[in-house]
Amino acid sequence: MRALWGSLRSRTTLVLLAGMLVSNLIGVFIFSGERLSALSDVAGVTNAARIVGVIRTLDALPRAERAAALCSQSGPGLTLALGPRPLARGKARSRRARALADALHAAGAEAPGKHALISDYDPRQRTFDAALARCGTDPTQPMFQMMGTTSRNDEMSARMASYMRRWRFGDSLVVSRQLHDGTWLNILTPAPRFDPIWKSRFLLAFAVTVLVVAALSVWAARRMTRPLALFAWAATRLGRDVNAPDLPEKGPREVVHAARAFNEMQHRLRHLIRARTQMLAAISHDLRTPITRLRLRAEFVEDAEQRDKMLADLAQMEEMISATLAFARMDSIEEKLKLLDLSALIEVACNDAAELGREVTFESTGKAEIEGRPVALRRALDNLIDNAVKYGTRARVRLETTADSHVITIDDDGPGIPETEMGRVFEPFRRLEPSRNPETGGVGLGLSVVRAIIEGHGGRITLKNRKSGGLQAMISLPRGRRKQPKSTVI
Repeated sequence: MRALWGSLRSRTTLVLLAGMLVSNLIGVFIFSGERLSALSDVAGVTNAARIVGVIRTLDALPRAERAAALCSQSGPGLTLALGPRPLARGKARSRRARALADALHAAGAEAPGKHALISDYDPRQRTFDAALARCGTDPTQPMFQMMGTTSRNDEMSARMASYMRRWRFGDSLVVSRQLHDGTWLNILTPAPRFDPIWKSRFLLAFAVTVLVVAALSVWAARRMTRPLALFAWAATRLGRDVNAPDLPEKGPREVVHAARAFNEMQHRLRHLIRARTQMLAAISHDLRTPITRLRLRAEFVEDAEQRDKMLADLAQMEEMISATLAFARMDSIEEKLKLLDLSALIEVACNDAAELGREVTFESTGKAEIEGRPVALRRALDNLIDNAVKYGTRARVRLETTADSHVITIDDDGPGIPETEMGRVFEPFRRLEPSRNPETGGVGLGLSVVRAIIEGHGGRITLKNRKSGGLQAMISLPRGRRKQPKSTVI
């Protein structure tokens, strides 16, 4: 569930789907209630009109003719019986009984009271068995027959039949009405009972609606979150190549504004790096002139020992200036990214070091493609191999490929690095050997250059002391070519 909820696209899709489902369910419940209410009203009014008509017809007939007219007035949905007492007992307590009472009152019959009663029918009393046997009526007939339509092909019959169920005795009501001569007319009629709305056809339509809305939600979420993926890709690319092309400024207004701001930031970074490099180049040029003059003057020093020390200091100063300028130019390097075989690049670097008499070995799991700058990567590898050989007598280089990265490890057999200095050795001009002698440790920019190159390729470098002795440098670089996301137009 955490993985499903982890991305903005998934969250947006789930929120849209949840909102759609909740709103649809609320609409279904409202529609279902209104539907049942409307059908109940239609059925109640129709049934009440029939009952009122039967009551008026039989009340107008002479007492001797009523028995013969009972079967003619009976029919689907109505069963009639005459008697000296009412068969309806108590008050109209159920919702269906009260609804029928209201419909009868609206149709012109007096409200239930002294001369009219309505109650639910209990089939165990079997009070209408004789009437059912005599007239052959069946109160379980469909509603469309009770409403006076006899043909299933009738348009009204077809529509109403699709909404109605067959009646059952347990759902029937008894209406008792006292005629003008004191005789009680008892009417058995089924109460309306309708199919639930959750039928297979409705569920199929609901499922299709959910699938369509889900597909549209996923599409909309992908379109809305695509600019974020592009900006993330551009930010990663900017860390690797400050001279990368600008983002396309197209799409919705907000996306255009964000892309324009990103491009302006990239332009300012380029200008800042260029200005810093030019400043350092100017300082380097200006310092070389007095250093050259000092070297010429040192040649006239008569004390040979002092002359040699002065010349060594001047050489070290010039080397530091050159190294600083080269380090500053790392950010503005114009080398283009290209797809290359990292395994072959490392193998060439190791073979070149071995030809110089250094003890270097290399192991690889096979071809490893990476998008990078071969000259810069070669420089980083040479620095690490040189350090391993210089401080640890030998370098064992290994390349492994994981699901999303290439991992390079360089082990040596040296004394390692104190844990307190592990994170500080990457700082510019930071040296563990304090003599500042170029022959023993350079100027302290080697690891700074390595980290700048590796991070410029979207990777990372870490150092740790091996348990068996020596230092291990581990480089992790992303695999393959990082493709640009599709257009940001929504």
